[in-house]
Amino acid sequence: MLLTVKNSPALKQKTGCLVVAVNEGKLGTPLLKELDAALDGPISRASREGEFRGASGQALLLHTGKRLPAQRLLLVGIGKSRKKAPTRLRQAAGSALEQVRATHTASFALDLASFCAKGLDLATAQAVAEGLLLGSYRFDRYQSESDDDPPADPKGVLLVRGSKELALAGQAAERAGHVVDGVSLARNLVNEPGNVKSPAYLANQARELAQQVGIKCEVLEREQLEALGCGALLGVAQGSQREPKLITLEYSGDHDDAQPIVLVGKGVVFDAGGISLKPAEKMDEMKMDMAGGAVVFGVLKAAALLKLPLNLVGIVPAVENLPSGSAYRPGDILTSLSGKTIEVLNTDAEGRLILADALTFAAKYQPRVVIDLATLTGACIIALGHYAAAVLGNHDGLIRQLIQAGNKSGERLWQLPLWSDYANQLKSHVADLKNIGGRPAGTITAAAFLQKFADDYTWAHLDIAGTAWEEKGQPCCPKGGTGFGVRLLLEYLQTK
Repeated sequence: MLLTVKNSPALKQKTGCLVVAVNEGKLGTPLLKELDAALDGPISRASREGEFRGASGQALLLHTGKRLPAQRLLLVGIGKSRKKAPTRLRQAAGSALEQVRATHTASFALDLASFCAKGLDLATAQAVAEGLLLGSYRFDRYQSESDDDPPADPKGVLLVRGSKELALAGQAAERAGHVVDGVSLARNLVNEPGNVKSPAYLANQARELAQQVGIKCEVLEREQLEALGCGALLGVAQGSQREPKLITLEYSGDHDDAQPIVLVGKGVVFDAGGISLKPAEKMDEMKMDMAGGAVVFGVLKAAALLKLPLNLVGIVPAVENLPSGSAYRPGDILTSLSGKTIEVLNTDAEGRLILADALTFAAKYQPRVVIDLATLTGACIIALGHYAAAVLGNHDGLIRQLIQAGNKSGERLWQLPLWSDYANQLKSHVADLKNIGGRPAGTITAAAFLQKFADDYTWAHLDIAGTAWEEKGQPCCPKGGTGFGVRLLLEYLQTK
């Protein structure tokens, strides 16, 4: 969507739809009074009759009847000002775009000042711009044109008052554009169907990304993985004819010898469960089991566009987990890159196996921090539903920083314990450890497994199983891949 910034009074802006935010119970602002008077009182009538009071999620669409340069006026509720947060503004902006789209108008103008209780600031302006841009995302490349197609995105203008606000809003819109570029890349990768999205496809996407934004890309092939000794990753890959890859992306925004932050993302392009076959219901959604890897791609892209002053490495082990005559079996013992042996009791617990080798591989970069993301456990959905991701790790300070970044970005995290007791569930009689710890505390024991391969550095694990996929669609996120984690990690990285 094309989004520009303009210094212009809201009442004088010619547009298909003028969007104004309203704080709950505060319909007496100077702008709203002027609009109400110009339109012969529909706003005050709606307030008196209880139709609209500015509560979060409420909206009031009015036709202006040529009484204003704008053809329509859309009032969007943003709730009480004391509870106002970037997440609420983001959602309000995304919801506004949905309603503007439904009018089939070619343009809209959003009064940015009405979204700010105490003057325009960068965070608020960026949140509003992100809401509009996130709401404009669609994955429709495989759909033919029809009369039922949703309307095209209108051209959007952010209205400000004064040259200082113009510069600030312009900066916010630019930053929002880079962030949403990263989110959109992650969503696109997740939404690609399994017949397109092979490990080789991900590798090619990484190469194209590296060329596009000027970062380094390296792809290790099967022969190199065998020479390294990545037995856990290769074990998972046995069941598919599609060759595994270990993809690395490197962004250098700091001096060469600065320790990087390393992001590791699970890249199972399709997960049928292997010999431990998944149920047929919703197996089609298992094309999203590489969402952690998609987030790593998205963060690297946005970090390069934003020119963040740090060094960043992304690692994505890419495989496909299928049943076949060559697939690994329950009872197999794999030797990981670390040298630790792993007894496989369930081939559908494959993500932790490929991450084990990737986390070991990450140590070569002498990282100051390693963060992995994975759609790792169904148990995480049972524990937290679809409203937050789980965070676990070996450093409380890092976990606190990630939780704070999640709260600011609206991509929330909840910490689960990682006490040494849980590792007892992973003890094996025939190998160094088992790849599952039984039903109790499934999300925690999965993290306890990963911790065995991340003891040499500061590490956190994000289980995004419940947040990587949107089932029904929301204002800032249609059905499909969410890109959850991109904005969270960018918020975290901007504090480093």
